[in-house]
Amino acid sequence: MPASYRTIVRVVVVVVLTAFLLLLLWQLRGPISWIVIAVFIAVALAGPVNLLSRRMRRGWAILICYAALVLLPVAIGSLMIPPLVSGVNDLAQDLPGYVADVQDFVSENERLRELERDYQVLDRLREQAAELPQRLGGAAQTLGNLGLGLVNSVFALVTILIMSVFLVSSGPGWIKALIRLQSPARADRLQRTLYRIGDAIGNYVGGALVQATIAGVLSYIVLVILGVPFAGPLALLIALLDLIPLIGATIGAVIVGLVTVFNDFPADTIIWVVWSIIYQQLENTVIQPQIQKRAVQVHPFVVLVAVLFGSTLFGVGGALLAIPIAASIQIVIREWWLWRHEQRELDQPMPVTMPVPPPPPV
Repeated sequence: MPASYRTIVRVVVVVVLTAFLLLLLWQLRGPISWIVIAVFIAVALAGPVNLLSRRMRRGWAILICYAALVLLPVAIGSLMIPPLVSGVNDLAQDLPGYVADVQDFVSENERLRELERDYQVLDRLREQAAELPQRLGGAAQTLGNLGLGLVNSVFALVTILIMSVFLVSSGPGWIKALIRLQSPARADRLQRTLYRIGDAIGNYVGGALVQATIAGVLSYIVLVILGVPFAGPLALLIALLDLIPLIGATIGAVIVGLVTVFNDFPADTIIWVVWSIIYQQLENTVIQPQIQKRAVQVHPFVVLVAVLFGSTLFGVGGALLAIPIAASIQIVIREWWLWRHEQRELDQPMPVTMPVPPPPPV
């Protein structure tokens, strides 16, 4: 067969195999994302597990860390859900009164009275307020259907946790076995790379928790000063949403801003909006860069691009994993670059030095 035909066949085979591999990865994107999340959880919990294993058996350390991981969302839900349900019920009962207050305000303003005569906004508000309790019943049914979907997702959560437990318990042994198969020089570089990636992921988790704690504590202080009800659950909600890069803090600020509208409008709302803008600027320019600079040492532009790509491809989970994945890729590229530089130095021929003749006898 001529060489040109062999080249064409080789190219076709490579293209077909590449397309098949991409299709296979797309079909397995769900399990692959589970594995990525399991690895992230395992690496994030490796630090606490190693710390506790110094004082107890490693099995008990793993059990304590994963019990805390599972019970933490339950505790957060027990703190947030009852006030949320109570607040929604109170809003449904008090909304007709709010509409009456708006009607009194409109009746005192001539321009607003003209708009009311033209568009009958208040009549529509009263109708919607009267129907709100019945609609909440329908919303409860919708939430029930949503809860059924969440129950169906428990299988994925349990699978992820089980895989991460296996990784935490057996991962160090697998890494040591992989390193033993390498040559001494490559083993040292591989071990250094893997441990640097683990440190970067652990530092990122710690830095994100510190940042979220700062946001929650400061928000709680402001809400208590303003006298906003449910200051604790709202501050906790802000701390949780602050874990989402870029948009989390804004979403939390908007939710709390809506709550302030029903507390003391417009004073509390204006103060909260001003505080949220100032704090988000401070967080984006001072707090987050300083924390993440010490945690993962990734350039802010790379962080922004990684979060945008991750959120576009995998949603909120992708946004959360984008920064540690970017840090890991950066570490791998840096180690590869150092390895290439060392190889080039080894490949360079050694300079040949001519022997110096002895001085002539005197």
